[in-house]
Parts: sequence; C-alpha cells; structure tokens
Amino acid sequence: MAEPLTLDRFRADLAECLFLEPGQINLNDSPLDAGLDSLRIATLLERWRATGTDVTYVELAERTSFAQWWQLLTERTRGVDGADT
Repeated sequence: MAEPLTLDRFRADLAECLFLEPGQINLNDSPLDAGLDSLRIATLLERWRATGTDVTYVELAERTSFAQWWQLLTERTRGVDGADT
C-alpha cells in the first residue's frame, strides 16, 4: 500500500493534475471549475485508492468543492484504518 493520504498529499495530487503549485489549491474551489476533467479525476481516484481510501467517482462527482472531497476522503480513510479521529 502507498503512503497514507494526507492533506499535503491531497493538495499535491490536485496541483499536479491542474499544473499548479500545492499552495495555489483553494479547497473552496469547484473541481470542475478548477479544470479537472473525468480522466484526471479517475487518475486521482486510482492514486487515492492505492492509499487504502475507498471512494468512487460518483461520490466525488456529487460534491462541489475540494473541501468536500477532502472531507469524504478522510472519512473513508478513517474507516479503512479504524481510527476515530
């Protein structure tokens, strides 16, 4: 399994797909308005699944900001490792 998914890694993954620096990622932005297309989202999903995070494309598509994505990913990561925080 890959390294755990952290907020820094989440931002770095998004930045790489959007050709930005991680500090340029605004978590309040809409993924689609930021320029992510379905292929890039699928690529991100594969990276995050490799960390043990169980999330689907549809679940991401139902959320309208990177902050909502991060909330979902952390909830799913918590479920995988059994942590309560």
